[in-house]
Amino acid sequence: MSIPRGYISLALILVMVLLASLDQAVVGKRALYLNYNGQTHFPAFEREIVVGNDLGLEGELSASEVDYRSLREKIRQSGEGLIVMPLIPYDSAQDTVDLPYLELEERDGILYDRKGNVMQGQVSTLYDSNAETRHLIFEYRKGVKQGRAIGRSRRGEQLYEAHYKDGDLVKGSEKYTGEGSQDGFLKSGGGELVRVFYHAAPPLPSMGHLLGTTAQGNDLLAYLYGGLQLNMKAVAIYIPAIYLIGISIGLLMGFFGGAFDIIIQRIIEILSTIPFLFVVIIFSSIVPAEHRGLNIILTILIAFGWMGMTYLMRTAALKEKARDYVAAARVSGASTARIIFSHILPNTVAILVTLVPFSVSSVIMSVTALDYLGFGLPPQYATWGSLLSEGLQNLSKPWIVTSAFTMLTLTLILVTFVGEAVREAFDPKKFTTYK
Repeated sequence: MSIPRGYISLALILVMVLLASLDQAVVGKRALYLNYNGQTHFPAFEREIVVGNDLGLEGELSASEVDYRSLREKIRQSGEGLIVMPLIPYDSAQDTVDLPYLELEERDGILYDRKGNVMQGQVSTLYDSNAETRHLIFEYRKGVKQGRAIGRSRRGEQLYEAHYKDGDLVKGSEKYTGEGSQDGFLKSGGGELVRVFYHAAPPLPSMGHLLGTTAQGNDLLAYLYGGLQLNMKAVAIYIPAIYLIGISIGLLMGFFGGAFDIIIQRIIEILSTIPFLFVVIIFSSIVPAEHRGLNIILTILIAFGWMGMTYLMRTAALKEKARDYVAAARVSGASTARIIFSHILPNTVAILVTLVPFSVSSVIMSVTALDYLGFGLPPQYATWGSLLSEGLQNLSKPWIVTSAFTMLTLTLILVTFVGEAVREAFDPKKFTTYK
């Protein structure tokens, strides 16, 4: 390849493939290594699920799978044990994370966030540093308390209400309906004021969410990684399948010709007239969402994806079978299969190699489009198409659609650059001299 960007793009694609193949070592909620209470486990690589009993945990956690993120915080505080988590400690999908929050600071009676912006909106104090259990909730305007404030129990029941004006408590506005004293309730939560973000949350590096979260509560970077893995898996299945079918049928059509060629051409023409989207809609309505896995989607794509290649291979076979080396192979007693696959096929490699990058782009776009339209994979799969759909429905949270669009565009551009370079490298004009 004489186009430098082709080499660079190929190197970047290989890096992406390598990252996708590392799987749990990069993204996952299970620990890579755990040493706790005298027990050593490799949860991400073990078939058996490690439950609380295995580690000596008691209470509600004893019979369920270990929450490794919470256990990591516990180990950090106690200093007992060792845990190694993946680079991104969240599953790609079906792993709702806790509501993220940012700590705030008060200066000269005015509340600011970490960027120095005057606080506007809801501000809370938390039980046990957990945004799911908020203690007191205040409304802030221009950095001071304004309006209604409420207090909740750990179970979410409202026990306290008060009103503020210009930062001061309105006299006689406090109401408390809980057990014990009001002062005891007000002191029962943490004193730090924080801003809680509902999903989809913006990028919060301090909370470990470099790109934010999705509306379903998944870490956005982990979700994008899951989409990358899905696309790589789809490519690994789709490309060999359509090339095996398309190459075999195309070579047979060109080599044998006659009635066989005409019949296959008519079948291809009939299949080509069937609206692809209608077929997908029909299959999607027949197959329940929970059973609509990647294999079914790829089967539909393969059923319609091999036909375009047959005409190229048919043309190549028609041209090559008239060559002298094919006649020599026949005279020497070579079988039909040997002539087709050992003599004609190797001489069509240039066509096949230049088609691969564009077939890769095709399957990625097809899977993304189906998921975007809602006819693709169920929610337990992380897909860029569903993320694009979610982002376009939540344009007020641009980090969602921006992340998905950037990842999809970058991948397609890299594949296109590789295809451009491969096509240029196999261009016959480079090796031909006209006189």
